[in-house]
Amino acid sequence: MFITVTGTRKEVKDGLTLPELIELENVETPEYVTVSINEEFVSSADVASTVLKDGDSVEFLYFMGGGC
Repeated sequence: MFITVTGTRKEVKDGLTLPELIELENVETPEYVTVSINEEFVSSADVASTVLKDGDSVEFLYFMGGGC
């Protein structure tokens, strides 16, 4: 199946889970990443059970604090 990961179309195995994708993509500090699939945020409680589907678009988001 094909999915889009951070703007790049990739072929992945059917039934790929979100944790498997995070590992395949070598996501830095996965415990701090927020994931959106098809522009919908995935709650941290649902990450482990999320199975990707053909055509999904996945983004990894890091929220940074800052200011003076």
